[in-house]
Amino acid sequence: MPYLLGLLGVIVTALVLLSRLADAGIDLGGLNPFALRRKRAWKSKFEANPLFGLDDPMDVAAVLAVGVVKAGGDMSAEQKRTLLDAFQRTFRLDPGAAEELLASSAYLIGDGRIFREQVEDVVARSRERFTDSQIASTLALIEETASVEGATQLQRELIGRIQAVFRDTEGSTAWS
Repeated sequence: MPYLLGLLGVIVTALVLLSRLADAGIDLGGLNPFALRRKRAWKSKFEANPLFGLDDPMDVAAVLAVGVVKAGGDMSAEQKRTLLDAFQRTFRLDPGAAEELLASSAYLIGDGRIFREQVEDVVARSRERFTDSQIASTLALIEETASVEGATQLQRELIGRIQAVFRDTEGSTAWS
């Protein structure tokens, strides 16, 4: 019985001390490993590049097309016009939606350095959602837009890497 009273006294004392520390502004809740894990996961999700979070096949296909075009340098007016026409035809979009898709894809690509270095990671999250016909139309879209002003060696290399990523991929959705 005296051991039980001593143990309860230690627990109450510890709780009172923790309460006093919390009143003084020192919070020991940050030492919780589960809270630290949640905080780290949220931080990595919040600070991650949105280019690697794309999961819609249409968005990924548009980013791939714009990224391959921008790999050859800045996008010319003719390349932009070709991309807009290809987006309208391939994805069955109206002109306004095609322009929005082009603008958002160009923003995500930025200067293109990260895209060129990690093109496999851009496709990784949505690779299983692509159907065979979507893969074929995506590769055709990329080839068409890259050949507008003649594909450079860097563009050919990117197209080869994208084709390698899509090899042996099965999907389940169709273009909307």
